[in-house]
Amino acid sequence: MGLLMDSLHAPVVASGPTSGVAAANDDGSDKMSLLELITEKDRVESELSALSSVLDSHGVTMNTTLTTFDGYPRDDLDIAQIRTTRARIIYLKNDYKSLMSRIEIGLHTHHASASHSEAAAKSRATVAASASMTAPSTIAETSAFGIIETPFARVNSVVSKSPADDAGLRAGDGIRSFGGVNWINHEKLTKVAEVVQRNEGRVILVKVLRSDSSNQNDEELQLQLVPRRDWGGRGLLGCHLVPA
Repeated sequence: MGLLMDSLHAPVVASGPTSGVAAANDDGSDKMSLLELITEKDRVESELSALSSVLDSHGVTMNTTLTTFDGYPRDDLDIAQIRTTRARIIYLKNDYKSLMSRIEIGLHTHHASASHSEAAAKSRATVAASASMTAPSTIAETSAFGIIETPFARVNSVVSKSPADDAGLRAGDGIRSFGGVNWINHEKLTKVAEVVQRNEGRVILVKVLRSDSSNQNDEELQLQLVPRRDWGGRGLLGCHLVPA
């Protein structure tokens, strides 16, 4: 008849860290560089995606009950694998939260350092240095944020007279930031969709990197995009973004 297990669907999680960032915190070696933190973030995201696929293959979610109506284990599911997968997801989500917090601190530190260096450089600038600063800049030269302003998406197409078109977006533009979304936190562009939905009818600041094939230089733009439904086409933007 089987063993009655009222809490079978709740994963039992053993104590102890499971990712590099958690282990680093535990042993005191929390001196990971910003690039190392970002690399670890990408690894955790990839593993979470793979684990989510495991649950999908069983037709369950984190909240799907694993027992029958009378409290017995369901015989149509691999209970052990599902519970193990759920436990791992819980661990990784906790680690991911810690990673994002440390990355945010690292970015603030990086920005403060870059701003200080820029101010010091300006105070020492000569006429010759000032003249050289007017020359067209590369991505690395113009970005005070470095990694965070790396384009994370590309405009694949823009519909005429759409909100994206009105804002000045063009096909081929690289998106460096979209509201508060950037290369660090876009989560495969899902956060862009969330920002659009939350800001219908309101201005979203979009930082764009546009390549100029005529002189092989990049142009930095800050556009004001207003998502809306009444423009006569599909969606709120009228453009198609793809990962960079």
